[in-house]
Amino acid sequence: MTHLQRRSVFRASLGPAWRSASAEAIRDAVGGRRVLITGASSGIGRATAVLLARHGAELIVLARRGQLLAALVAQIHAAGGRAEAVPCDLADPEAVAAAIATIGPQPVEIIVNAAGLSIRRSVTELVDRFDTVTRTISANYLGPVRLATGLLPATRSAAHGQLIEISTVTVDLPAPGWSAYAASKTAYDTWLRAAGPELLGDGVAVSSVHLPLVHTAGSAPTYGPRTPGLTADEAAEIIAAVIVRSPRVLIPWWARAGAAGWRLTRPLTDRVAGVLHARAFQRMGRPR
Repeated sequence: MTHLQRRSVFRASLGPAWRSASAEAIRDAVGGRRVLITGASSGIGRATAVLLARHGAELIVLARRGQLLAALVAQIHAAGGRAEAVPCDLADPEAVAAAIATIGPQPVEIIVNAAGLSIRRSVTELVDRFDTVTRTISANYLGPVRLATGLLPATRSAAHGQLIEISTVTVDLPAPGWSAYAASKTAYDTWLRAAGPELLGDGVAVSSVHLPLVHTAGSAPTYGPRTPGLTADEAAEIIAAVIVRSPRVLIPWWARAGAAGWRLTRPLTDRVAGVLHARAFQRMGRPR
């Protein structure tokens, strides 16, 4: 089986709810609408920005790395699209407040939170690196919530909008070594579930997309190219389809089944996961 065939099989394995939307449907959903994408300097966020700009969205792209954002905006403008860059570190409360002020009072109709700090650390390593936990929680939970709550009043007043969280199957299948990351993404996912009913009354829909592995520069040190997963462009297509269809949550069927099986077979699954974690960290020469 070729690499392309393996990718096609993996994409199909996610289920029919993960199918792409048509170009016309995407254009109808985002054309002329003000769309904010966080984490837009690379990976999933960047691919999503390029795709939505191609379909007429008026983009605000936000990320830490200003030079990469500027390059993205230049690329979008060269292709005839519309975009403005807002450099911001979501882990910095003052930077988030400044970003909200820069974005201004005009409603942002679609907010796509694609930013994510993914750090693999064992509990042993966290003893001397607790800053890893605080920064991960700030970047993946506190910062995005701070940004959303600052922008949502205008969105709610417009009585039409979407708030989309790009989450991970790690929320459903938390793995050893990823405790800080899983906790931070679960926190935002839980916040979104609780906030959703409040926002729905004002015409703002919320969606949480539990993506499987997406091959990006950030995942490359941990997962090789042969590991089953999506490309950033495929993830962007899925996000565009979520904007079109507005599902409350999108989770691969096998992640749902795996989570149920994990609950039914504990503590055996915990022991197996612990052994696999210890072996993996031993191969890397890191404390488990």
